[in-house]
Amino acid sequence: MNDSAESMNDSFGVAIIGCGLIGHKRAGVLGCHRLVACADIVKERAKDFARKWPGVDVAQDWRAAVERPDVDMVIVATTHDALSEVTLGAVNAGKHVLVEKPAARNVSEINPVIAAAEKMGVLVRVGFNHRYHPAFIKAKEIVASGEMGKLMFIRGCYGHGGRIGYEKEWRANKDIAGGGELIDQGMHLIDLSRMFLGGFTGVKGFAHTYFWDMEVEDNGFMILTTPEKQTASLHVSWTEWKNRFSFELFGKDAKIEISGLGGSYGVEKITYYKMLPQMGPPETTSWEYPFPDLSWDNELKEFVEDIRLGRRPSPGLEDAKAALEIIEKIYEQSS
Repeated sequence: MNDSAESMNDSFGVAIIGCGLIGHKRAGVLGCHRLVACADIVKERAKDFARKWPGVDVAQDWRAAVERPDVDMVIVATTHDALSEVTLGAVNAGKHVLVEKPAARNVSEINPVIAAAEKMGVLVRVGFNHRYHPAFIKAKEIVASGEMGKLMFIRGCYGHGGRIGYEKEWRANKDIAGGGELIDQGMHLIDLSRMFLGGFTGVKGFAHTYFWDMEVEDNGFMILTTPEKQTASLHVSWTEWKNRFSFELFGKDAKIEISGLGGSYGVEKITYYKMLPQMGPPETTSWEYPFPDLSWDNELKEFVEDIRLGRRPSPGLEDAKAALEIIEKIYEQSS
């Protein structure tokens, strides 16, 4: 483990690789931690990033940024094709890493990173920030209380409609992205379902391109089952037209419905439907979270605690690998 990180009581030195939208989001929640370096494949984008975050050095190459002695944590926010390479380089440099999902384009890319992190004794957290939305934090509390009874199944839908020229963006390029909507928003739904139901042993699905002129899928459909036959029925779409997020948990005694993620997805809301002894209309309680998205901040704080406690991050590389395995099986079934 990085000795300098362990010895620091107040803040970590951070390098951000990838200076796009997500890189800016990550920089905006660093708080007391010191952003010391950045790098991006587009030089001007890195310079613009540094202008917004004064005092940040722009590295000509990401390797120079992650190998700096004053860097304790590396945040990897690149396109998918560089995620595993940069993470592996940071790990081999002895740095802790927060890498955006999917962490790699496929399982074969993530396996060497897992092995290296184990060998180097550093921690790698994968950026599944949806786990840290307040509605999901509340849902976990309710499920953990046992009030819902045994969970039976999950139903989830996540989608948007793209924009003009979407088929020409990097997410539509299989070599860069590794896949389409399944590896984009599908990773989140799979991870959230695994958080509540555990590992899935049954995988059935279909990926297809219905609308966009691209080589990757714009829609993905999944039926995932646990050894106890608990099921997640999930749909992700780039043809939703009106942005939508919906995630429902069904227990034997109650149901949770989560909708919205803020912004164009609508106000984040969780509704708890408790079955009454006589059944019929349930007892209903709702909570709304109209304030700005705090998931990025919550996730970083959790990773800082991982580092300080020497605690294995969850979600980590193994969680990303499990999601990628599911996606690869669906691609195989759809070919």
